[in-house]
Amino acid sequence: MLYIWNLLTKEVVLLGELVLKLFITDTMFDFLTNADIYLTTFWYIAMPVSLIFLAQAALTFLGAADSEIHTDTDFGHVDSPMELFTLRNLINFLLGFSWGGICFYSTIQNKTLLVIASLTVGVIFVTLFFYIIQQIKKLEQNNTFDYQNVIGQEADVYLRIPETQKGKGKISVSYKGTIHELDAVSDNETIATGDKVLILDLLPDQVLLVKPLE
Repeated sequence: MLYIWNLLTKEVVLLGELVLKLFITDTMFDFLTNADIYLTTFWYIAMPVSLIFLAQAALTFLGAADSEIHTDTDFGHVDSPMELFTLRNLINFLLGFSWGGICFYSTIQNKTLLVIASLTVGVIFVTLFFYIIQQIKKLEQNNTFDYQNVIGQEADVYLRIPETQKGKGKISVSYKGTIHELDAVSDNETIATGDKVLILDLLPDQVLLVKPLE
């Protein structure tokens, strides 16, 4: 798997050379030709990776990459370290690595430290996009949440529930690893914040009927 990762990285560099030759000006190409190997490599990686990243981001937010979200980027269900070596994570890493190297090139003179800093930025990018995808997945779960699934479950009172349905309170209930804050009413006594309740039924306007746990 590491061999494949290294091979993909080399292919990205070669693709970067082609992109630069096709799209950049002669002046910039001469600049990169005369630059040292570090800066040239950073630019050769940054150009194609940026284009691929933009395409991936567009597909993700348009909903066309839902299946990949549930496989390549499910941080909570990584069964082995090798599952981290996906194309999406490679692109995210190289994006941070290359642009980090370009940004730090003029300020960090020691090349070893420059590479370390660039690698660190790459790891930060992978972690950051893991977090972003997780938030997107949670939002999708909230949008498709079915109130019927929590009937019969226990919940915590988040906001005091008035007696005999004189007003609504709020409960927090965990479902499939996500905490949901939902409106709730009581048929009998007032239920204080922090008390445990049992969810009995779903009323109109997505309000849950609850009772205190004995």
